[in-house]
Amino acid sequence: MSERPPGPLRRGWTTGACAAAAAAAAFAAVLTGRFADPVTVVLPGGRRPSFALAHRALLPDGAAAGVIKDAGDDPDVTHGALVLATVRPRPAGTGVAFRAGEGVGTVTRPGLVLPAGEPAINPAPRAMIRDSLAALAEAHGTGADAEVEIAVPGGAALAERTLNPRLGIVGGLSILGTTGVVVPYSCSAWIQTIHRGVDVAHAAGVAHAAASTGAASEAAARDLYGLPEVALLDMGDFAGGLLKYLRKRPIPRLTLAGGFAKMAKLAAGHLDLHSSRSRVDLPWLGGLMRELGAPPALADRAAGANTAREVLDLATAAGLPLGDAVAARARAVAAPVAGDAVSVDVLVVDRDGRPCGVSRP
Repeated sequence: MSERPPGPLRRGWTTGACAAAAAAAAFAAVLTGRFADPVTVVLPGGRRPSFALAHRALLPDGAAAGVIKDAGDDPDVTHGALVLATVRPRPAGTGVAFRAGEGVGTVTRPGLVLPAGEPAINPAPRAMIRDSLAALAEAHGTGADAEVEIAVPGGAALAERTLNPRLGIVGGLSILGTTGVVVPYSCSAWIQTIHRGVDVAHAAGVAHAAASTGAASEAAARDLYGLPEVALLDMGDFAGGLLKYLRKRPIPRLTLAGGFAKMAKLAAGHLDLHSSRSRVDLPWLGGLMRELGAPPALADRAAGANTAREVLDLATAAGLPLGDAVAARARAVAAPVAGDAVSVDVLVVDRDGRPCGVSRP
């Protein structure tokens, strides 16, 4: 995740809110032949934002409308994307049916909130769309019976920058958002994605998963243990968010894999490993080297080092198993958070992605 800019940040709207607005505009055009622009929708918390239309079209069998996703100041991959809804009438009493258009994915694996075969339009956005259509239908004395196809042109390419392919969501993006509002740098979307990864692994019967802070540590864990893709979890900096969720969805064995600096933070008791929310405790690492038998002068040098990498280099040159010690301490912090149903071990890698420390379950 990119660094948060200074100063007040502007909030934005989720793809779910944009899809609801586009669907409402298209359904209004189906009912009246006219597009409301801007179109107003009611979000779950009661907000009533209005969205300008970036696309409108009356079709032989329905109508289509689109809005541009505005994520505010959040570094969202879908910021600026066009969210399209095509609405077609259905027989009276059949309700709302959802379809995945261009750039919207389809669920292919069990364990997610939607069953395999369903378009990746999450339950909260579906509810927003249904409620918007129901309000319009009531106002015009008819039923909310319609097929709603959501599309995000270019969404398949954008999805490659998300975890959707790993979760078994193929062909494009997910339409997301429980509140309709994007809170910049709230990290909630990332943590929810981590949770969905656990759900998929759990449903697949994975007995050993690896949660990694980055690509290098993930590759090391995958190669060392021979793990399939479904067993690989990208936890980023959110060790706490992962470990706490495992109490609800335990996996028998979990390997936490990360670079030396990140795992040193975990070993010192930090569950959020982002640079803006935790720091490597270099004096603590110096003390750990002293416990491993480092001469006082070497331990003091480590405590006054500039970086964690420098400390690791000092320990390696002295033949001290600092990586193993950090792994053991990190495991001692992580295991109680995950709970007794999960056997936790830790793999530490150096800057080149090579294992330099390991704990045992």
